Amino acid sequence: MSGLATTTVVLISTVLLCAWFYRRSVRGEARSAAVLEAATSAGLVEPASLHPVIDPETCIGCGTCVDACPEGEILGLVDGKAKLIEPTRCIGHGACREACPTSSITLVFGTETRGIDIPHVQPNFETNAPGIFIAGELGGMGLIRNAIEQGRQAIESISKLGGIGEGSGLDVVIVGAGPAGFSASLAAMDRGLRFVTVEQDTLGGTVSHYPRGKLVMTAPADLPMVGKVRFTETTKEELLSFWQGVEQRTGVRIRYRERVEAITRAEGGFDVATPRETYRARAVLLAIGRRGTPRKLGAPGEDREKVTYRLIDPEQYRGRHVLVVGGGDSALEAAAGIAEQPGSTVTLSYRAEAFTRAKEKNRHRIENLATSGRLRILTGSVVKTIDEDRIELEKEGRPEEIPNDAVIVCAGGILPTRFLQKVGIEVETKYGTT
Repeated sequence: MSGLATTTVVLISTVLLCAWFYRRSVRGEARSAAVLEAATSAGLVEPASLHPVIDPETCIGCGTCVDACPEGEILGLVDGKAKLIEPTRCIGHGACREACPTSSITLVFGTETRGIDIPHVQPNFETNAPGIFIAGELGGMGLIRNAIEQGRQAIESISKLGGIGEGSGLDVVIVGAGPAGFSASLAAMDRGLRFVTVEQDTLGGTVSHYPRGKLVMTAPADLPMVGKVRFTETTKEELLSFWQGVEQRTGVRIRYRERVEAITRAEGGFDVATPRETYRARAVLLAIGRRGTPRKLGAPGEDREKVTYRLIDPEQYRGRHVLVVGGGDSALEAAAGIAEQPGSTVTLSYRAEAFTRAKEKNRHRIENLATSGRLRILTGSVVKTIDEDRIELEKEGRPEEIPNDAVIVCAGGILPTRFLQKVGIEVETKYGTT
C-alpha cells in the first residue's frame, strides 16, 4: 500500500472514530439531561448529606468524575459540564473529587434550603476543643468505609500528640464501637497505645440496629490489623459476624454496656466518667453516631408501648396493622420489610410529597409494593393522635383514620448537641458549605 493510501486510511479511521465518540457523547448528554429533568420534576433534588458541587467555570467536561462514582450515574454531563443529575442517590463517596483533573469539585454538607448540623472538626479530626477528636458518622461521614478510614486516621493523629505514652494514665479513651470506633480500637492496639473503648450498646454501633437482612457496605476498606476488607455488598448479620471474628482473633477489648456520662478537663488531659469508672486520658475520640435521641412526633399517645423508634425484625409484625413514619432509607426499608411479611398491613406516612432523602432502590421497592397492594403510601400526611387500636392522621387538611397495632417512627435523631457543647465542641449548621 502506498504512503498516500495509508494516510487516507488513517484519516478515514480517525474521522470515523471521532464521529463515534461525538455521537456517544451526544447520546450520553441527552440521557443525563433526561435523568436530571426527571429528578427535578419529581422533587428529588436534595442530597442526603455530603455531596459534590461542581464549579462550571473550571469544569472541562471530561467526564472523569462520572466514571469514577462507584454508585453509578449519579453525575452526568449536561451542556458540556458535569452536574449532579440524581442528587438523592449520592451518598458522599468523594471519588468524584479525587478523580477531577481540574479540582473543580468541592464536597459540601447541606443545601441552601436544608441545613445539617456538623461539629467543628479539623482535617486531623481534632475538634476546636484541643485533645478531643471526632471520627465517623458524628462528623457527617455516614459511609462504613469512610468511618473505618477516619477511625484509623484519627488514631494516627492522636499518636502524634505531646504526652502520648507518658504518665500513668491512658493515651486515649475511644467512645463508641461502631465502624469508626472499632477501627480506631484496632489501630490503637496496633500502635501499642494505652486505650480503653467504651460502648453503650453492642459491637457495630448503629449498624447493629439495622433491620435484619439489611444490605450494608458499598466499597472495600482497610481495617487495621486485618488488611483489606473486600465486602462490596453484604448483610448486616454477615458484617457483624465478621467483626466479631476479628474481635476474637485480635483480642481487642471493648467495654460494652458502658455509657459515657461526662467528659471534663483534668491535669494532662481528660477525665471520662461512666457509671463504672472514671478514666484519665491524654485524648478522647468520639466515634458515636449522629442519632443521639430519637426525634419524636409530638403526637398524643406517642408514649404508648406499641410505639418504637427502630425496626429490628420485620417478622415480629406478621399479621399486624403497622404504621411506619418517615421518609428516609430506614423508614422505607422498615415499611418494605414488614409489607413483605404474610398477613401484614402497612401504611407509610411522610410529611413531604416525595421521598427525596431515600436511595433509588428503596423508592422503587416501596413503589412496587404499593402497586401490588402490599403497602399504602400517604405522602403529605401528619400523625395527629395515636390510640390503642387506631391512628388519626391528617392528609392535605383532611382527617383520616386507620386501624393500628404498632407504630415505628423513623424520623431520624437529634444530634447530641448539648453533650458536645458541654465539653466545648462547637456545632455549626451547614447550608451547602464544606
